[in-house]
Amino acid sequence: MAGDAGSAGRGTARAGRTAEIRRRGTRAGAPAIIRSGWQVPLNPDSPVEPLSPEGVAALHDGAMRILSEIGIRFQNDEALAVFRGAGCIVRDDLVRMDAAFVGEMLRRCPAEFAITPRNPDRRIPVGGRALAFGSVSSPPHYRDLETGRVPGFMAGFRNLLILAQHFDCIHFVGGYPVEPADSPAAIRHLDCLQDTLLLTDKVVHAYALGEGRVEDALQMIRIAAGLTPEAFRAAPRTYTNINSASPLKHDRQMIDGALRCARAGQAVMVTPVTLAGATAPVTLAGAVALSLAEALSAIALIQTVVPGAPCIFGTFTSNVDPASGAPAFGTPDNMRAAQMAGQMARFYGLPLRGSGACSANVPDGQSMWETSNALWSAVQSGANMVYHAAGWLEGGLTASPEKFVLDCEMLTMIQRYLQPGLTAAGPEEIALDAIAEVGPGGHFLAHPHTQAQRAAGLGAGSGATPGAAGVSDRRSIEAWQADGGIWTAERAHLAFRAILADHRPPPMDPAIREELAAFVTRRKAEGGVPD
Repeated sequence: MAGDAGSAGRGTARAGRTAEIRRRGTRAGAPAIIRSGWQVPLNPDSPVEPLSPEGVAALHDGAMRILSEIGIRFQNDEALAVFRGAGCIVRDDLVRMDAAFVGEMLRRCPAEFAITPRNPDRRIPVGGRALAFGSVSSPPHYRDLETGRVPGFMAGFRNLLILAQHFDCIHFVGGYPVEPADSPAAIRHLDCLQDTLLLTDKVVHAYALGEGRVEDALQMIRIAAGLTPEAFRAAPRTYTNINSASPLKHDRQMIDGALRCARAGQAVMVTPVTLAGATAPVTLAGAVALSLAEALSAIALIQTVVPGAPCIFGTFTSNVDPASGAPAFGTPDNMRAAQMAGQMARFYGLPLRGSGACSANVPDGQSMWETSNALWSAVQSGANMVYHAAGWLEGGLTASPEKFVLDCEMLTMIQRYLQPGLTAAGPEEIALDAIAEVGPGGHFLAHPHTQAQRAAGLGAGSGATPGAAGVSDRRSIEAWQADGGIWTAERAHLAFRAILADHRPPPMDPAIREELAAFVTRRKAEGGVPD
């Protein structure tokens, strides 16, 4: 009990300090809010490929043997009927499929496509070298420096959506940024998606959580985009993400939702959650082979039902902490697994989903090095969509606005790193004339070449923080102390509050807004989707 009292006291002290910092947040210590402009970066670098050709062949063979000799459970009657019709071996709910069938189905998958939200200027390409980052998705708890850790609630949900809309380095919304427990379960999906569509104009997610929720989501996204049913089905406007129940099982609801989305022309992301030493073999090769088998089996099903449906292979392979047994993220194993999965995605010609994640409980140093490791390994793996890129804490149990701001600071640095102009090496960049004019012992700070390059956003360091909230503080310690000695997470909190105060919802046609509201009102009157 003494420890609990001490923790409570420290929490009260932190909240008091944060309140004081907010009161003087207009001073120089308050971060500036800078916008960088919308862009989906292209990754110019060759991906890291840790596997030899023999290793790729071995992982493929291992995945195919799992599918043909061991099998995958599909707890979905429609899926079982489809597999029987395709000539697969089905015993009860266990399905075995051979490599030739899987290969034929995978050849139907498009290697590249695009998802276009209600604002077509926010379209994201998927596949190739495109790299889009998404917000945190689905934690049950919310934490900020004033509130502390509490169950998710609608106001916190909206706060995180506002951050997702504000930051140009966030390209899509990864589901509910926190699960709001104060909205009744039967109508929660209606409340949440309506708010998401009103507060953001980026690509949004449709949860595969039962027939009613999926169908409601598809209708609401269609209405918000002002599309006819035919136009909505003609090209992807949203996506769903399904997870297998590792090891070796797909549940009824997620497979049902995946098929409904695919039939509606929308993208499906299949992401096994394989934890080496827990839900998968302790070796990375075994864990990755298992995740391949689980993902490819669902993608094969989708391609059997809807040939050419846009599908994405998702990697979420990590390890458990050997001391506690808890999931660990941002570890060397997590990084290598992502790179291995990326190599296999290219082998199969599939777009790749990566993940940003951490195990840390609060937005501290551990949270940043773990997330940094996860994000950089996603970049190195050649990922096209990166889930949970901002705001994730506590192994996915908590969403944090301060962590969201800090992660976006890092994401803008990653996007700066990826700009091809940074490594341009022509005459203007080599700058021999400027070097000659400055000469020995001079400096380049005030030289016209320096000013011209920085004005154009081309010089080294000129794009280190635009688009973030200016959370990085590179002043001298004397200047920092004179400004109150505000630590990084506290600066992130100030930025979060400033962004909320500055927020203006993106425009929506009044007639579309009314149609969306009428749909939600009608579905609520019908009882939503009772469990």
